[in-house]
Amino acid sequence: MSLLAPARLLAQESAPAADRVIAERFFQPTLDAGDLWHVLRHGRADPLAGDAGAAPPPTPSRDHFFVVAPTIASKPSTGLSAGLNSNLAFFRGNENTTHISSVSAGLRVSQKKQVLSGIRFSMFTADDRWFISGDNRLSWTSQNTYGLGTDTLAIGAGVENVKFNAFKLYETAYRHVGPHLFAGLGVNFSTHSNIRPGDGVLSTFEQSDYAAYNDRHGFSDSRQTSSGTTAGLLFDTRDNGINAQRGWLANAVVRTFFDGFLGGDSTWQQMTLDVRTYRKLTADGRQKLAFWFMSDNVISGTAPYLDLPATGSDGRSARGYSDGRYRGEHLAYGEMEYRGTVTRNGLLGVVVFVNTTTVDNEDAGKKLFDDFAPAAGFGLRVLLNKHSRTNLTADYGWGKEGSRGLYLGIQEAF
Repeated sequence: MSLLAPARLLAQESAPAADRVIAERFFQPTLDAGDLWHVLRHGRADPLAGDAGAAPPPTPSRDHFFVVAPTIASKPSTGLSAGLNSNLAFFRGNENTTHISSVSAGLRVSQKKQVLSGIRFSMFTADDRWFISGDNRLSWTSQNTYGLGTDTLAIGAGVENVKFNAFKLYETAYRHVGPHLFAGLGVNFSTHSNIRPGDGVLSTFEQSDYAAYNDRHGFSDSRQTSSGTTAGLLFDTRDNGINAQRGWLANAVVRTFFDGFLGGDSTWQQMTLDVRTYRKLTADGRQKLAFWFMSDNVISGTAPYLDLPATGSDGRSARGYSDGRYRGEHLAYGEMEYRGTVTRNGLLGVVVFVNTTTVDNEDAGKKLFDDFAPAAGFGLRVLLNKHSRTNLTADYGWGKEGSRGLYLGIQEAF
């Protein structure tokens, strides 16, 4: 399903006291893909790795860890795709007082002639004084467009495929203001250009729900841009943002987009709420549950069609559906996932997940929670780096109306 070529850059000092305390309370894996790679190249295990099933050796102090994995996947919006995903995890300060930071990057090409690339980062400075987050994407892609709401048909009147070039730059800097609490400001820029008919079945582009929305609200069919500022609050007690074993995350963000600012097409506001928590099912944490709730809402003004809240718009949610399958002014999403470690050494794991999405359509009088788009699936995990707990993830999900897909990546969905 995927070829692995992990690499690691490790410091060689003794573990901090905080890690030793956590090691007593949570299962610590002793074997990862990097150790296997070491065996293939050198005929022996990584000297930093312990024997399978044995108590882990003292964990070395961690500066930074890098993993990279070629991936092959298939989902409705891309068809078969192949590419490369990577993750860099590192500490910018003392591990006792500083959360782990990560930078993830990927590049894929698909059978639908799409080129998809992106870089995400979540970085803490020394002693967690600042937290910097970014979501940056550049794509030459295509997407099916539908009417708004959760009761639209997969095939039918108004459904049309469009091709476009997409560029997104979302950056926010948060300042620590209290225990686990951060306040932040940022900038947002999202543009979709060279929008044109793709491989649709409608006789004319003007028959599409996409074109009808643009006509109704005065947007161009060929280019749409949103740009503005961000204000947010973040509360984070997780032990590890890459693969949390415990804790809470709550993030509330208000984005204001302005007509004319950096080419923005309209003035509108968006409010997003993101809440996550993790609960052990066993004392050592080898079996656990993860919960995710997200709400994405246009609270004033009118957003361009391609910037409306939609399934998969964050790049991680709604496994089982294609990006943009359901779209509307207000979206609510919930997911529960079981996560288990299969092997005693922690190399292999499994997940089982269920999720559901509801979206409204104000123009048609469809309200939030009138209809739902549920999905479910399972996945496998291969531990790429036991120190940063970075996994290679392979998930298969099923949605309604025959929607399904294989989703591969590095790091958990949430």
